[in-house]
Parts: sequence; C-alpha cells; structure tokens
Amino acid sequence: MSRSSCAVYASAIISVHLIIIGIALLVAGVFQTLINDRLKGEITLTEGSKVFGTWKNPPPPVFMEFFFFNVTNPDEFLAGAKPRVTHMGPYTYREYRPKANVTFVENGTKVSALTPKTFVFVPEMSAGDPREDSVTTVNIPAVAVMNKLKDSSFFVKTPIAMFMNSIGTTMFMTHTVDELLWGFKDPLLSRLSKIKPEVDEYFGLMLNKNGSHDGEFVYLTGEQSYLEYGRIDTWKGQKLMTFWGTNQSNMINGTDGSAFHPFLTKEERLDVFTADLCRSIYMLFEKEVEVKGIPAYRYTPPRDVLASGKNNPENKGFCLDKKCLDDGVLNVAVCRKGAPVIVSFPHFHLGDQKYVDAIEGLKPIHDQHQTFLDLNPTTGVPVRACKRAQINILLERVPGFPMTKMLNGTIFPIIFLNESVTIDDASAARLHKLLSIATIVANFPFILIALGVILFLISILLIIRSRQRKTTAKKDTSYSPVSAKADDPAEKNGTFIGMTRFIIRSPLQRHIQFSFTPLDGEEFD
Repeated sequence: MSRSSCAVYASAIISVHLIIIGIALLVAGVFQTLINDRLKGEITLTEGSKVFGTWKNPPPPVFMEFFFFNVTNPDEFLAGAKPRVTHMGPYTYREYRPKANVTFVENGTKVSALTPKTFVFVPEMSAGDPREDSVTTVNIPAVAVMNKLKDSSFFVKTPIAMFMNSIGTTMFMTHTVDELLWGFKDPLLSRLSKIKPEVDEYFGLMLNKNGSHDGEFVYLTGEQSYLEYGRIDTWKGQKLMTFWGTNQSNMINGTDGSAFHPFLTKEERLDVFTADLCRSIYMLFEKEVEVKGIPAYRYTPPRDVLASGKNNPENKGFCLDKKCLDDGVLNVAVCRKGAPVIVSFPHFHLGDQKYVDAIEGLKPIHDQHQTFLDLNPTTGVPVRACKRAQINILLERVPGFPMTKMLNGTIFPIIFLNESVTIDDASAARLHKLLSIATIVANFPFILIALGVILFLISILLIIRSRQRKTTAKKDTSYSPVSAKADDPAEKNGTFIGMTRFIIRSPLQRHIQFSFTPLDGEEFD
C-alpha cells in the first residue's frame, strides 16, 4: 500500500475518532460545565474577581433626567375645573455613584457598602437652563403642613390657617427648576422652624441628596451560591422594614438593581429593592433585545406590582390606615415624614385610567414610561436600564383650611424621573470577548464533530478517486490483438531495396513471419 493510501485511511480513522469524542463530550456536558463553573467563580463580590472593581466604581455613565409638570390653570383648578399640565424637560444630570466604606464581614461571605450619589448638570442633554426656567406646581410644604394637622383640633388648625393666609401661602407656587430640585428657603417652613427647631426651613425635591446616600447595605458575595450574588442581606441594619402592615410587604428582597446572578432564564422573577419606594418590587421577562451587539433579556415590572390591595392580596400591606388606593399608585407617606407623597410610574403608566383622566395633558406610553432592565443572560450584567418613577401629591380637603374646600382627592403629578444607564464601549468590548470565549468553549464538542464529519467526507472522496485512478491505469496498460498489415502496392513497384517487414502476431498464433522484398519485387517467405 502506498504512502498516500495510508494517509487517506489514517485520516478516515482520525475523523471517526473526532466524531466519537465530540459526541461523548456533548453528552457529558464537560465543556458547558467547565465554562459555567468558571463564570460562577469569577462573578462574585470578592477581591480579585472580574466584577468586583466595576461593582465598586461602575464605568458606564448614569444619567438622571427630571421632567416637570407645569400647571397652566391653577386658579381654575381651585375653583373646581380640571387641572391642565404641560411637560417641561428633560433637565439632565450626570450621576456618579462609586461605592464607599466597602468592608467584608462575616468571614468574607458578605460585604457592606455605602453608595453616595453626586449629580452634575449636563446642559447639552437638557431642554433648558434650570436656573432660569420656572415651574408652577403644587405648594408641597403647605400641603404637608395641612396634612400633618388634619387630625388636630379646631383650636390648633385655625391659627395656623390664619397665619398661612397672612403670609400669602397658596395651594400653588412658582419657582425655578433649580430651586424646586435642590432647595429654597420656604416662608412657611422658615416661620415654623422658629417654633419647632426640628422643622427644616428649606424645601427641595432633591434637598440634601447631592452627595448623600440611602444608608448602608450589606450584600451577599455569591461565593457560597451564585444565585445569591449581589443579594441584599440588610439595609440600615434591618432584614425587615417597619413601614408597612405585613411582613411580606416589609421584606427586603433581591438586589439593588445593579447586580444580578449569571445564567438568567426567561421564567425567572427578578426581585429588586428600591429605597426610593421604601419597598421591594419584582420584574418578569418581556422580550429579547440587543444592545451594542450584546444579547439581552428585558425584564419589566408587571401591572400586579403596583396593583391595589383590593386586586392583588400580596399588596394589602401597603394600604395605609386600611385605605387602599386603586391600581398603579403607592402611598409612601410613612417613609416621607408624613408628607402625602404618592409614587407611580410616569403618566400613571400601568395605573387606573381614572388617574390619567383626572389631569389634562397626561398620556402614558409603554416604551417611554416603562421601567426595565436589559440583562445579558449568561453573565447577568446589566447592559441597559431605565428606572422611571413619578412623584405625585394627594390633594384632598382638610377641614379648617379654607384653601382646600374645592379639593376632591386628586393625585396631582409633580415630576417624573428617568434614571438610565447603557453599557460603555470599553465594557461592551470586554463583555463581547468574554461571551465569544464562552461560546467557543461551550460549543467545542460541536466543533470536534464538525471537523470529524468534514475530514471523514474528504477521506471518502479521496478513497473513491484513488480507486478510479487504479481502474483507469489498468485499462491503459492492457494488450489488444493486431491483424497483419495489407500488402502495400508501393512495395510491389520495386521503388525501395531490402525493406524488411516483421509481423508480430498474438500469442495464439505462436510464430513470427519475416518477409523479404527483393529488387525485382518477388516475395519469399
């Protein structure tokens, strides 16, 4: 057997072995298990892990957009008309939120940290100048004072009402965006602070928020179980809150929204605790998306999250004083020092239609007003996220305060926030590389099988061609019978001398004939 034939048969044998090995590895799941274990080991909140550095100081820029609802008919509303609002914004701020006081506790199985937030105005991403643009909105300090005194006696409320009238306090106020966000000295609060020093004379929706934090969180590192990666263990030293009426409502579930365990599925329920709402919410899979070429699952909160306790028994603990609001709103007065603050999604998205109909100028749009998380399912890394919430004030009649006589329990929108983040290009490139390696390693058995099949087909083709060549060569070298040449007339004309003719017959004739042609043309045998 020639060397080329040996090589062909050796290739065929190797290809069969590759196919067998590939199938065996595929069935055993060796490489998939290898990459899964490697990712689970790297995605932990421990020193030296791949994600710890970015968890402490997230590189993707976070932006906070503020949209105000400007009231265009305050006097008509107080007279009983339907309120009308216009949209103002966005006023965009870059948000910096590095972790501080990062400390490992309980033998390194947990890590505690603070997350101070700093806001820097971004004019090129904003609709106007917050120091010049003015907004007419509900006089929240006045409403808060009246709401605080609603259960007080007539003799307490009457002098306060007279005092408010004397300093010109009304149900609506006009201030610049900058003042409404970061604070201004309020006349009513300033006078009350002289009587009660604990009352802050300044008011702002984001007062004292620039550079502050929401309290200390303790997180599970995920070393003991990858499913516990980033999960909150305690907030402000508590495993359960005390704001709400049931243990279920007071539970601190899930993560803070910045970290999720790897190998997510479409069937999972993702729990997220948000200090702004003073409660935990959950999200469900909505659809597959792609961000900068990275595949992701989009998770969004369903309607049941902010459904009324009347429609969702799980939410009965959020009904204050046994009064349940309708779907889509949450009364957070218990964690806002008694101020009648109602939280919802923007434009009452996923809320009862009556809240939308009560205000002229509202139009909920799913894509613009939904909260969502886009997470890469392999690593759990957030590649894009939008947390959208609306702050509202409950305006209802308070006996003893004449300015509230025409109010009928309207939930009035003040502002909505859009906190968004998209993975930066450098982080996206690193994640692309990691996913490519993971894909190659996980699919290595398929690669072996494919190589084996290709090599086997090539070997079969070479064997067939080799056999065809051998068959052709045999035909070319075989002997065939030759008949005696007919007499040439020219030979009999005597034109040449001594030409000798040899006739070789086939082996069956067993003799050789010699012919001599003399000069005279007579032939002798």
